[in-house]
Amino acid sequence: MPSAAEKGGKSDNGSRVISQDLEADIAQLKSDLAKLAKQLQSTGGHSYGAARRAASEGVDQLKAQGEAAIERVRSGASDLETRLEEAIREKPLTSLGVAIGVGFMLALLTRR
Repeated sequence: MPSAAEKGGKSDNGSRVISQDLEADIAQLKSDLAKLAKQLQSTGGHSYGAARRAASEGVDQLKAQGEAAIERVRSGASDLETRLEEAIREKPLTSLGVAIGVGFMLALLTRR
């Protein structure tokens, strides 16, 4: 039958092995957490860069659309001006009557 000293020795060795295993597991966990933190930082940096590029591309696209819209408005205004000039040349008296009528209506509206 084993003595109490022998039992205690085996118990100490078992505790040491478990303690060493736990220390190794904790060290591995710390290492894994450090790697994970680095990956998250890298991912965050990439996400920021991607979001910034997407925003920049969106601004460029909106700018191009705005410039195209301004050009269409200018073209439409130029066409309207050309048609108005032609109508005035073709029917000057009618154009004068319309201008007088519009002026009279504006005068009535602004008086009130």
